[in-house]
Amino acid sequence: MSDVTQITFPPDFQWGVATAAYQIEGAVREDGRGESIWDRFSHTPGKTIDGDTGDIACDHYHRVDEDIQLLKTLGVKAYRFSIAWPRIIPDGGTVVNQRGLDFYSELTDKLLAAGITPYATLYHWDLPQPLEDLGGWLNRDTTDRFAYYTDVISRKLGDRVKHWATFNEPWCSAFLGYGFGVHAPGQMGFFKAGLAATHTLLLAHGKAVPVLRQNVPDGQVGIVINPMQADPASDSEADRAAAWRNDGYQSRWFFDPIFKGAYPADMVELYGADVPPIEADDMAIISAPIDFLGVNFYNRTLTADDPGGEPLRAIGRKVPGAEYTTMGWEVEPGGLYRLLTRIHRDYAPKAMYVTENGAAFQDVLEPDGVHDHRRVAYLQGHFAAAAQAIADGVPLHGYFVWSMMDNFEWGFGYSQRFGIIYVDYATQRRILKDSARFLIAVTSANAVPILTTP
Repeated sequence: MSDVTQITFPPDFQWGVATAAYQIEGAVREDGRGESIWDRFSHTPGKTIDGDTGDIACDHYHRVDEDIQLLKTLGVKAYRFSIAWPRIIPDGGTVVNQRGLDFYSELTDKLLAAGITPYATLYHWDLPQPLEDLGGWLNRDTTDRFAYYTDVISRKLGDRVKHWATFNEPWCSAFLGYGFGVHAPGQMGFFKAGLAATHTLLLAHGKAVPVLRQNVPDGQVGIVINPMQADPASDSEADRAAAWRNDGYQSRWFFDPIFKGAYPADMVELYGADVPPIEADDMAIISAPIDFLGVNFYNRTLTADDPGGEPLRAIGRKVPGAEYTTMGWEVEPGGLYRLLTRIHRDYAPKAMYVTENGAAFQDVLEPDGVHDHRRVAYLQGHFAAAAQAIADGVPLHGYFVWSMMDNFEWGFGYSQRFGIIYVDYATQRRILKDSARFLIAVTSANAVPILTTP
């Protein structure tokens, strides 16, 4: 016999969903928008599955009203979106595109009118291509261009948008974009380039913080990181050391400079000559105090020692019998709990949000809808893990499901569906999945139903 109980959340907890500009907007050549590195990358043969691009994506640019109505249906009180830098300053220089400003201003007004709090991310990977032509995130001058862009958009929206994240997942921009070539701009400079791009990105973050403070004095400023929950594959000393190196690679290399003003010493020693030059004031700029930390979490990484895998000497292992998403990511909600509590213990951010969490499965549109039971179970488990973290003292203020709707999934094109709303790309019809109906139940009760068996 089974019973349904509920795990409740704090009264002011923010339930939301998240999207990113290039993944949903489309309209890449309209109203003065310039070319981004993802336009160039996705139009380069062989870079994305099936040659997919974000040219149309979910056509959100033309369907804002419909999509805000869907947000209202979901019952969320917060919406995390990103701003396309090429819409605001098409060449990355100083000439501002008023039509781009107007788009995000109108989006903000419509969200507020619907009772939904806007959470803006300044950079979700769509660097203006002209800046990449000058070196992109390997060029320190890009940090000043970013600060200028931050100034322009925060002056326009800062009277209404009070929650600002500077960057989304700088690890991805640095290592996937400049290290391993699987994301735009597609460079393969490996660890040396990835580390150099990381430093530039973090410096740009640090330069943007005081700009946001000045333009939005009553605002909340943060950054979104995708830290690794690196669990050792065994209790052996070698595997534990490998997990710690993996943690240094994707977590501490970002957290330590932001919260402690220095890169972790063990990783500096490990990387050696690949560590980029650091100027006198860089770390003070990077460690400017922030108000919140956004954490993107999808899966933990079971890590084993790999003596031949320089420089990290670490490798991920599959878990026998575990469930995996179509991205090949293990489903293990406990990893979210361990990650949130560890960050709270080691870095003590003032406030935290789960800014992305979700799963890709092989969704099928049937006559009576999309029955994504595995995604419902995934979300239910991770919501419960978040609630446990709150109960244990983590200052978690909100949770944004990735993603509001199916969209352009970067190098995977349209082959992976993360949305709780199904998108029929041929018609742009939006259809609520069972996971959307589950989220409606959660937001209406501010609680997560849990099936228990006595």
